[in-house]
Amino acid sequence: MKKALFAVAACAAMAVAAPALAGEVFVGVYKHDVTFLGEAVGLGAAGREDGVDVHLGYRTDRIESLGWLGKPQVHAFVSINSEDTSNFVAAGFDWPIELGDAGGFYLRPGFGLAYTDGEAGLPPVNQPGISQAEIDRRLVLYNTRIDFGSKVLFEPELALGYRFNEKVSAELSYTHLSNGQIFHQGKNQGLDDVGVRLVYAF
Repeated sequence: MKKALFAVAACAAMAVAAPALAGEVFVGVYKHDVTFLGEAVGLGAAGREDGVDVHLGYRTDRIESLGWLGKPQVHAFVSINSEDTSNFVAAGFDWPIELGDAGGFYLRPGFGLAYTDGEAGLPPVNQPGISQAEIDRRLVLYNTRIDFGSKVLFEPELALGYRFNEKVSAELSYTHLSNGQIFHQGKNQGLDDVGVRLVYAF
C-alpha cells in the first residue's frame, strides 16, 4: 500500500511538469539518514535507518508575482527509500542565488513541508508490565527506526549547483526533516539526506 501511494505521488509530481513545458525536473540519489555527529570521525556516520533515497521532483520557474518573497521557485518531490523505511513527499519554496557570473555555480536554499510514512510515536521500551518478547521487539524498533514524532514535518534544504548549459545542471544537495518541536512536543530525531541530483530545465 505504501509503495502504491508513493508511486502515485511520484507520477503526479511528474505530470505537473508536462502540460506547462516550463520549469525543471530533477532526479537525485541520496544517502539516507546521515548524521553529522559521527561516532568516530564526526562526519557522515550512518544513523538508525539505512539505505539509499531516490528523489524525483519538479520545480517551477521563478514566480514573479511573489516579489515580496524574493521570487522563489516552487518545488515538489517524492523520496523513495531502498529499504522501504521512511519515504516522504515534500513541497515548498527555494531561491537560486548565482555565485559570480550567471550560468555557473549557484546556491539554492529552500524551505518546505513534508509528510512521511515513517515512524511517529514509537512505544516506550520501559513500559511496565510488558513481556520480554515485547521489550525485545521495541528495542529493535528503537535502534533501527527514526521516531519523527509527527507525520508532518519541516523540510529545509540547501544545494550547491553548477549549470553545464541552459538545460542541464547538477547539484550537491542536503535535505533535512524534523518537526521542530512545533508539530509535536517530545521526540524529534529527524532525518538528514545528502546526495547529488541531476536537473533538466524545459
